[in-house]
Amino acid sequence: MFAFLHYLTLLAPMFCLAALGWLLARLPFWRPSWTQVISKFVFAVPLPALLVHLMSDLSRLPPVDARLLIAFFGSCLLVFALGRVVARVAFDLDGVGQSVFALGGVFSNNVLLGVPIAKLALGPEALPSVALVLVFNALTLWTLATVSVEWARHGSLSFAGIGHTLRGVLSNPIILAILTGTALGLSEIVLPAPVDQVLAGLGAIAGPLALVVVGLGLSQYGVRQGLAQGLTITAIKLLVQPAVVWVLALALGLPPMERHAVVLLGSLSVGVNVYLVASQFQTLQGSIASSLVLSTALAAITTPLVLALQGAWG
Repeated sequence: MFAFLHYLTLLAPMFCLAALGWLLARLPFWRPSWTQVISKFVFAVPLPALLVHLMSDLSRLPPVDARLLIAFFGSCLLVFALGRVVARVAFDLDGVGQSVFALGGVFSNNVLLGVPIAKLALGPEALPSVALVLVFNALTLWTLATVSVEWARHGSLSFAGIGHTLRGVLSNPIILAILTGTALGLSEIVLPAPVDQVLAGLGAIAGPLALVVVGLGLSQYGVRQGLAQGLTITAIKLLVQPAVVWVLALALGLPPMERHAVVLLGSLSVGVNVYLVASQFQTLQGSIASSLVLSTALAAITTPLVLALQGAWG
């Protein structure tokens, strides 16, 4: 109980920043276009700066057990399959709807929430593990959703669709920042002091700004449309996925830091990218929007609980 209260107290200000963003976006003078500008800025400048600065010190950071990728993405594959079954049995969705529904249960808000929460709750030494997941996260899960949808539509794979996904991922500033920082770290190139200080300063504001952006984005979505499906997706995302990744991490014998990091990422709320997928395939937009709001609000309780349980039983 003490551990849960500790993590709840530790993370409460972060979710309050998200609530602040939501309230800000509800003010009469706020324009939706401002949210888009701020979101693009955070993704293009402070978050990449934070990741480049972190990964440029890679040679001085603790090594990462790459088996964490098996634990995290293995859980994604298993829970995705479960999500498709639930979508078909409980809601009688077609193959495209099943794919989007299932993606909501495995695609976490790893960039905007995962990076700042991991840094605060687990310490900077957890960020290499988080960064390793981020490198493969968008590519793996977007490809999984694309293959699933294309198979449902045509009974075959679309290499054009996968190629489009690959190009989009490799042009993502977050992925480029991780790859650039990793290259600097492995080469042991020392950044000039002014560059290092600028990156450190931008990285310092990345976490708070990212959380405000989460709230700004959530203000666009409601919870009434597709509520039953949204609640089900939320339950799968916040309860089932962290449990599955935890079991896999224990079965693989991951070191504590890697285990805590991947379970933390699995416990986070539904990522906004799922709404983009739903919009792209024109299905379940209301249900996904509902799950975005519900899972972000409930994760303020469930994520500290998962962290505390790991400390008690891990």
